[in-house]
Amino acid sequence: MRLAILCFVAGAWWLQQQSALPDTGWAWAPAALGLAAAAVRAAGMAQWLMREALVKAGCVALGFLWAAWCAQQRLADALPAEWEGRDIAIVGVVAALPQPYERGVRFEFDVERVLTHGAHVPGRIVLSWWGSPAREGEPAGFPELGAGERWELTVRLKRPRGTANPHGFDYEGWLLERNLRATGYVRPKAGSSRLASMVHRPAYWIERVRQQARTRIQAALPEGPYAGVIAALAIGDQRAIPPEQWQTFTRTGVNHLMSISGLHVTMVSGLVLALVGSVWRRIPRLTLALPALKAAALAGLGAGLLYALLAGFAVPAQRTVYMLAVVAIALWLGVIESASVVLCAALLVVVLIDPWAVLAPGFWLSFGAVAVILYVTTGRIRREHWLATWGRVQVAVTLALIPPLLALFQQVSVVSPIANAAAIPVVSLVVAPLALIGVAVPFDLVLQCAHLVMSGCMVLLEWLAALPDAVWQQHAPPAWSVVVAIAALAWLLAPRGLPARWLGVVGLLPLFTVAPGALRAGDVELVVLDVGQGVSALVRTERHALLYDTGPRFGPGVDSGSRIIVPYLRAAGVKRLDGLVVSHDDDDHWGGAASVLQALPVDWLLTSLPDLDPLVVRMEPALRCESGQSWEWDGVRFEVLHPARASYANSAVKDNDRSCVVAIAAPGGRLLLPGDIERRSEEELLGRVPERLRANVLLAPHQGSRTSSIPDFVQAVAPNVVIFPIGYRNRFGHPHREVVRRYADRGVRIYRTDRDGAVTIAIRASGEISVTPYRALYRRYWQTPLSGDPVPDPHEFRGTRDEERGAMDEKVGDGESR
Repeated sequence: MRLAILCFVAGAWWLQQQSALPDTGWAWAPAALGLAAAAVRAAGMAQWLMREALVKAGCVALGFLWAAWCAQQRLADALPAEWEGRDIAIVGVVAALPQPYERGVRFEFDVERVLTHGAHVPGRIVLSWWGSPAREGEPAGFPELGAGERWELTVRLKRPRGTANPHGFDYEGWLLERNLRATGYVRPKAGSSRLASMVHRPAYWIERVRQQARTRIQAALPEGPYAGVIAALAIGDQRAIPPEQWQTFTRTGVNHLMSISGLHVTMVSGLVLALVGSVWRRIPRLTLALPALKAAALAGLGAGLLYALLAGFAVPAQRTVYMLAVVAIALWLGVIESASVVLCAALLVVVLIDPWAVLAPGFWLSFGAVAVILYVTTGRIRREHWLATWGRVQVAVTLALIPPLLALFQQVSVVSPIANAAAIPVVSLVVAPLALIGVAVPFDLVLQCAHLVMSGCMVLLEWLAALPDAVWQQHAPPAWSVVVAIAALAWLLAPRGLPARWLGVVGLLPLFTVAPGALRAGDVELVVLDVGQGVSALVRTERHALLYDTGPRFGPGVDSGSRIIVPYLRAAGVKRLDGLVVSHDDDDHWGGAASVLQALPVDWLLTSLPDLDPLVVRMEPALRCESGQSWEWDGVRFEVLHPARASYANSAVKDNDRSCVVAIAAPGGRLLLPGDIERRSEEELLGRVPERLRANVLLAPHQGSRTSSIPDFVQAVAPNVVIFPIGYRNRFGHPHREVVRRYADRGVRIYRTDRDGAVTIAIRASGEISVTPYRALYRRYWQTPLSGDPVPDPHEFRGTRDEERGAMDEKVGDGESR
């Protein structure tokens, strides 16, 4: 049974790796064959093995088929491309806990009716309502929304689309898992009105209770620095925790405690089970009507379910509720199965209900942690003291989570055992129960006590997080090394008596020692990251790394540096930057710089920012970007072509025209990074250094604005490849059609980050140039294609600097529009 369930889950996982949904008709054959084999009695060992293989193959096929069918149903509810960016009037209900921000509110919306003729809108979408924050004497520019309210709104929508970077967050997959089939914003000036203060459905009642509980916490702890933690523990509102506190929890490895996890659900369920069982046994009439154990099991399951619903029913809470349900059913039926069967049954229920759960890191970490606990505690002959068992479990879980944590996040908390030993009893046994009780009682003292205890716990956690070596960070390990490490840990943590358990340590070595492919002297690699509407590019040589611009800010405390750039640098094995260039004073170029500077050491900053800019004041040394500056790394020469020193004294020069233009010359080819220069600067460069503009690879000036890439400049650069770093359906209309045509007419191979994701260009010293768009490597069936604008095949361009332009024509190997 257990292996059959694991095979079913493997089939569901396999479906999520597909680039397109297959025809599910073929899957019925192996599924039917496997089920038929299960009914046949095996006569010998060979027949038994054959039957078991067919049965397990049938389970894989069933999991694959089930996930494919679910995906087809969900993808069928899509926003037509022709209705993107157009006003659509709809009526629906605020379906989940609204999330307020400084200048707006974000909320999920169940669409009941579409009022605009001919428009089709998916049944569940996510909207933002932007405005101005409340000021003294003035209301906020957006309403205070309540979960369960019915509204008539005019919205503009777009299909699910996110940034695409190696080791990055798959926003499109995340939206699919939550059945959010379009994103957009409210057009308040086009008309909006509240039609009903409450729509009475169970799901909306729960969300309204969650919102009232959040309001209760905010009122009781208006100035509490850890009020967000209390809200996360009581109602699962993890967004209420500020980013700096999340960093503390991540560095100490206790971030799993700052949400309603399986541990908290089990604690609440166990407490209710003990109380109900104790009371039930003392009332003979109740005991005669129903055995105390059954009554207690039912009450514990109900309490766990209510708590999980209050949390928003995340994967860890789901897993625990399903496990509790399996245990309760077993008690009712008088059939107690092994703990591993209970875990597998919960696994099956999760995947049946949500086949996309296998995409969530929390799914693997939560089930993996429980599996490790069972592995090191069950089936042992010798009985030991509870404290020794607890210590062994802590060590085992810490070790076992190292491979998946390095694979998923490329970092592991070194202080996690100490932090968890202190935080688990405090948070689970004191803070979480007080938070729950506090939102239920009408006075503030209980919530204030919960906050006081959490404040004391944070003193230790912040001290541990501040230790210089609190976190081990490294490159992303190869997939095969993760599999080997998991097998090695299973051997290492096996019961005593198994010979040579120390060999498990040897199996862990590739996880840490096998690094990504290294560059050689004279090689240069450019990675243009997909940061939305903005620029960030990493240039690497054999032993050096330069970051050119840091992308945009997304909101208060959230930017492309922390969300995209730093995770990529960590996964790529870049532990320090030899240089950082912030080309000019536009927030889509410097927005992530502070996060980058906080995350890793940077030797120097080169920029055209004003002298008193906070970044310049913070960084030492901070050098002014001027033409004529140059340096050489590993046989690759870097030269600043623009701006001229005199431009800083001329107040008439725009910030864009003061962009740092960096030319990179390697033995195998040249790169040009021009920032946001416009016509004026391009003409100046043509008059001053036309011979140094020639480049094989060009980062499009000003992201393809029509004010840049004048014909003479394009002719002087004569690139083989041009990359437009732009956001999907950006408000500037970049890249302009005329500019794109200008490059296309010259046979230039065109890449754009909204279509291709991150673009990696490798120039070898031998002269070979390779271009790899990330979306061509990472293709999934849920990704939204740009109609008629396919992602190039990464293997089609393997040229050299001397090849003819005719070999650069766009082709699509498999004919798919992506």
